[in-house]
Amino acid sequence: MSIVLGIDGGGTRTRASIAAGDRVLAFVENGSIKRLRVGTETAEANLRSLLREAFAQAGIATVEAASAGVASATMPGVAEWITRVFREFGVERSEVVGDEVIALDAAFKGGPGILQIAGTGSNCIGRAPDGGRETAGGWSSRLGDEGSGYWIGLHAVRRALKAYDREEPTRVLETVGRIWGTPTIDELVNLGDSTPGPDFAALAPAISQLAEEGDAVALGVLQQAAADLVESVLLVRGKLRRKHAIAGEVPVAWIGSVVGKAQLVREAFFAGLHAAVPGLSIGDTEVAGIEGALWRAQRLLEQR
Repeated sequence: MSIVLGIDGGGTRTRASIAAGDRVLAFVENGSIKRLRVGTETAEANLRSLLREAFAQAGIATVEAASAGVASATMPGVAEWITRVFREFGVERSEVVGDEVIALDAAFKGGPGILQIAGTGSNCIGRAPDGGRETAGGWSSRLGDEGSGYWIGLHAVRRALKAYDREEPTRVLETVGRIWGTPTIDELVNLGDSTPGPDFAALAPAISQLAEEGDAVALGVLQQAAADLVESVLLVRGKLRRKHAIAGEVPVAWIGSVVGKAQLVREAFFAGLHAAVPGLSIGDTEVAGIEGALWRAQRLLEQR
């Protein structure tokens, strides 16, 4: 039976799974292999460690095909170094695609649909019945990623500083200062403005908690995040209908901790989409991107 490897490399962590048919032989997690986030050396070390552990757990020496979905896969050199490492581990056939691609196939197995990603970063990708793809967002933490965990952390701090100037009540700065270990506003600003800077995405769970407790600044940020995610899906839906002559609706799926764990965002995301498109089919549970990577790896073998 064919043995395949799937990798889901997001901005925060990387998952790898090895399977023979429907039987999972190994599943492991490690740190990020996104070079822009952890650096070249750490990314490669994490990938090699991940593969060694997965191969050992599966009790195998090689796999026939591998699909790696990686954040920033289109950055120069990324596909090349992952492919090189795969070859050193005896992977016979492989591909490196964006993490949004494997997640889309996890949800729809090559069929039509729209996937909203909202984790450390954000992105939306849709596929028409004719196979054509349309996207919105995914322009990096500095230039876009609206509605992502990073965006929530960054804009919570920004809005809280404005509230501080206006002498409006909020617990955001107090909470962020405790997380960052910055007891004064000046120290918080200096750290927040530093390079490479703190992990703004790590603030998202605390901001979500503050919003649930009624903090106006935190609540406003989460409401805007949900609105941005809704807009992203509707943009992709509009492109699919306009460019690919889709008369009906295609289903929507989602992946990422912002929708998965932030209840206020999830509820507003679902409500916003249903208000805009009554009867739209939206998945109840989060997509597992690693399943799409395994599915694509199996397709690589079938295409030989």
